[in-house]
Amino acid sequence: MADVNRGNRPLSPHLSIYRPQLTSVSSILTRITGNALLVSALLVVWWFLAAATSPEYFAIADGILTSFLGKLVMLLSLWGLWYHSLAGVRHLIWDAGHGLKLETATKLGWAVIVGSFVLTILTVLVIA
Repeated sequence: MADVNRGNRPLSPHLSIYRPQLTSVSSILTRITGNALLVSALLVVWWFLAAATSPEYFAIADGILTSFLGKLVMLLSLWGLWYHSLAGVRHLIWDAGHGLKLETATKLGWAVIVGSFVLTILTVLVIA
């Protein structure tokens, strides 16, 4: 028998009733940073291949990666690397059965966010 009310039912979880939590946003951001790190790794590989190809081609690749936009992409990639690493450590803690209470999970989420920014700034200061 056909369901006549099929189009009138809300989706679950519907955006009007679901409030994103720090843990869910952090999980989504971990997936985004993982994919973004793949793209930035391909840029670095392209830079190395250009260096192995010819001085002219390397000048083009190096010019792009050392431009303002290239430096911004690399800085965001550095933050993404720290964020993704710290989120991975947090998941290892959860896999061990620790930090699963809501209060502790929220603290770990904020630790990942703050820690990724602090470690990014420290890394930039050490490199510069």
